[in-house]
Amino acid sequence: MWAVVAALVLVAANLRTLMASLPPLAEAVRADLGLSSAWMGVLTTVPVLCMGLLAPVANQVARRVGSARSIASGIAIVLSGLVLRGAGGEAVWALYAGTFLAGTGIALAGTLLPGIVKAVFPPRRAGLGTGLTMFSMMGGAAVASAAAVPLATALGGWSRSLLAWAAVALVGMLAWVPVTRAVHHHTLPDEAPEDVSHALPWASATAWLLAGYLTCQSWQFYSALAWLAPTYETHGWSARDAGLLMAVFTGSQLVSGLVAPTLLDRVPDARVLLVAAGVLGGLGQVGVWLAPDSAPWLWAVLLGAGQGAAFALGLVLLVRYAATPRDSARLTAMAFLVSYSVAAFGPAAMGAVEDTTGGFAWVWALLALVAVPQLALAVRLRPDLQRVGAASVVTS
Repeated sequence: MWAVVAALVLVAANLRTLMASLPPLAEAVRADLGLSSAWMGVLTTVPVLCMGLLAPVANQVARRVGSARSIASGIAIVLSGLVLRGAGGEAVWALYAGTFLAGTGIALAGTLLPGIVKAVFPPRRAGLGTGLTMFSMMGGAAVASAAAVPLATALGGWSRSLLAWAAVALVGMLAWVPVTRAVHHHTLPDEAPEDVSHALPWASATAWLLAGYLTCQSWQFYSALAWLAPTYETHGWSARDAGLLMAVFTGSQLVSGLVAPTLLDRVPDARVLLVAAGVLGGLGQVGVWLAPDSAPWLWAVLLGAGQGAAFALGLVLLVRYAATPRDSARLTAMAFLVSYSVAAFGPAAMGAVEDTTGGFAWVWALLALVAVPQLALAVRLRPDLQRVGAASVVTS
């Protein structure tokens, strides 16, 4: 089991480096390529949109070839995309094409990880399994944010800095090979029984509540990921210092993303933690909006702690509100399809707001406003909600 957990952690480390490695380099990329804020935002929009639109595809691919093989394919595609993005000679087409390709791989692997967690960890340890995945995911993002500018300086440019993360994807791909082999030799479960429904749970009120919650959370997270560093660069910060601020933002997610799901294993009502996470993230956004220079490191910690906990708790609920690992995959596919497809437009939309207003104040005001419906939906996620797959009505 622990070999599978280690491979899971190494794969998860690659699910956010694509997005986190770019914002500290955004001003250099924009200056070299002549891109507007809106078009820079598209570089975050593209992978998030892939994660949304391709989530049902990942579910169907897993149905045909198994989750383990699908994740192996996903991390291989991430590797290919990172190589194209970084080795394209600072060409605009390679930057966007590589981002799209890597985003496709992230969609394939990331959609299926909650189902693997449910299959590997017992119900009372689902929070720990999700926490370890989040710890690795956000740890990779924190390192990518902090190292982006130093790597660009050491390696001779931003494109080589972006290329460096292909090495991490290669490690993840190699670590997953034994898992795929174990499934092939039937020493690990992977396939769903024939009588299990594979349809997305569109008729489930629980699924829609989770999708709405994750939509609000993801809109805030990916917009903050794209624009926190550029916000402070416009306040006179160096790219290196803005990258360190991003590392604090993502590092706080690393801690809260591990702690919050583990606490959820001991807390019967998730709403206590969901509301606390929403309040923390909202306070961070209000701080960047109204007093960006008074306590920037505190705002980054609050933002990261709130967003990391909120997303990690959502992932646990994708496991907790599903009857079987296959139902968890169906629920995850639907929730990601809805939430990421909507939230994908957040970074570009917020970039357009900055282009229009000439500053980032309105960006953070609007993000703080999105925290309100997130809190309202969190309050409705009661422990007694019907699980997906628990009755035939939720699989239509």
